[in-house]
Amino acid sequence: MAGLVFAALTGPTLAAKAPAKASAGPADKQLVARRQALRAFQRDLVSVIAPQAEPIPLLGAALLARPLADLPDFNSFHSLIERAEQAPGAGPEINWARLSDCDAKADSCPNVDAMDKLTGQAPDNAAVWLLRLGQDVRNNQADAARQDLTKAAAAKLYDDYTGASLKALATTVTLLPPPAAVINPLSPTGAVGVQVTMVFGLADAQPQPGLQATARLCEDGSSDAALKADCLKLGKVLEWSSSPLARSLGLHLREVLADDPSQQDDARRARRNLVWQVQNFAQLSARAQSETALAQHLLALARTGGTEMSLLLTALRDYNIAVEAPADWQPGKAG
Repeated sequence: MAGLVFAALTGPTLAAKAPAKASAGPADKQLVARRQALRAFQRDLVSVIAPQAEPIPLLGAALLARPLADLPDFNSFHSLIERAEQAPGAGPEINWARLSDCDAKADSCPNVDAMDKLTGQAPDNAAVWLLRLGQDVRNNQADAARQDLTKAAAAKLYDDYTGASLKALATTVTLLPPPAAVINPLSPTGAVGVQVTMVFGLADAQPQPGLQATARLCEDGSSDAALKADCLKLGKVLEWSSSPLARSLGLHLREVLADDPSQQDDARRARRNLVWQVQNFAQLSARAQSETALAQHLLALARTGGTEMSLLLTALRDYNIAVEAPADWQPGKAG
């Protein structure tokens, strides 16, 4: 499958969650200080956004609060995402984020109430049923997982709401300017580099549907005609999904399950193009750490909403990068 699209952008945000090493040189101490400043900046942003009453700003505040452990209860991820869910106009993207409002140590994940509400809010979203499928497979409930697959195959779309999270973050991280202590003095992008890193790094921590479990179920059961038909039907939905990972699975299902060799070849070509797109967007994302205009453009794209896949394709086209791989290109080669 395709790799994580935004991996190149997650470093500083993940660093904010990492504990400092006991022994550190001058450079390490500067990095630790920036991590601490970043945590403080996220806390300040949460405090500024928290009084709002609309669901999307509250979603942004909740996502900013999620990696922070030292917040007062009224500004915690739990409190903010609950308020977002209860706000007028709240959509399924809020309950999608609520899935991670749970205690993994107590084996209570994903959040049961959020899962139940999602199936009512978005019954035509295959991502919701693949979430259930992954959970049912983990719980050794084979019959329930098979039913989830049928419902996912009958869905009209696949959306994991990463686009909504990107929009929520991109419209909130700019409410305060990043302080000098957060910014690497050697960074050519300054404040906007911090903002784009926060947006894409925090949005990447989305609940993940059971894509691997789905692939195993479809491949292991390919001799079952009804299951194979559902898997091929699901594959068509996934090929137009919001997520590069889900689209990769959809193309993979057609490549390995379709009876028509021409369909298999077409899926293979499309997966090759998808890998090209993901690889080139990762390179574009890495450039955003040194090119202010590019970082600003990615933030602007995130603020428009849409999906992870639409943002990726728009960014490539805006920078004149072909969305189809050259004839002599193979996965693993530099773009």
